Amino acid sequence: MDSQHTVRSFDEDLAHVDRLIREMSELAGAMVASATGSLVGSDNALAQRVIADDKAMDARQRALDESAIALIAKRQPVAQDLRAVVGAIRMAADLERIGDLAKNIAKRVAAVGEGGTPRNLAHSIEAMSKLVLEQIRGAIEAYVARDAGALERLRDRDEDIDIKYTSVFRELLTYMMEDPRNITACTHLLFCAKNLERIGDHVTNIAENAYYVVTGALLPLARPKRDETTPAA
Repeated sequence: MDSQHTVRSFDEDLAHVDRLIREMSELAGAMVASATGSLVGSDNALAQRVIADDKAMDARQRALDESAIALIAKRQPVAQDLRAVVGAIRMAADLERIGDLAKNIAKRVAAVGEGGTPRNLAHSIEAMSKLVLEQIRGAIEAYVARDAGALERLRDRDEDIDIKYTSVFRELLTYMMEDPRNITACTHLLFCAKNLERIGDHVTNIAENAYYVVTGALLPLARPKRDETTPAA
């Protein structure tokens, strides 16, 4: 935190919550990387590890929620400290959801492999995953550094993930039209690509909450969105 409190244990409680956020973000990034790796490499054993890791993610979210609630009850934080605690609870919820989406990707590995899909059909999803991982790491690094400018720029880069998702969507549709035997596997890959796009949205939420923690101000509601696979209402 930016300032020291007269009660040292107060700072230790706040630092503990911060540490739990960093641990959750590291696990979330590892789960996304492993889920994509298992998909691209048809690695069912790695996919099962990702699915098992989701329980660890859930446990860490519960630990953070309990620590944050206890801190509020015991310390009655105000101003920046209260923002930090409430922001941590919100960020933890998004990180837990990222874990769920990574698990959902891992669950489709066996189904994609059963269709005998050539490995090159998953390359675009691998590239999309790299963009998502850069966002996850960047959001937490900017939060730890309390860099409001970096958080604002990172939120705007969600547009890159949307553009990549649209590209993957069209590419997979082309594969399906060219050879009906690809339909089953490509349908699963489309769901995986959509999960990665949703992970990007959750990272954007994390960046917005982190920005509020750091500045006390909210970013504008409107943000760049370039998912062209869904018709406008």
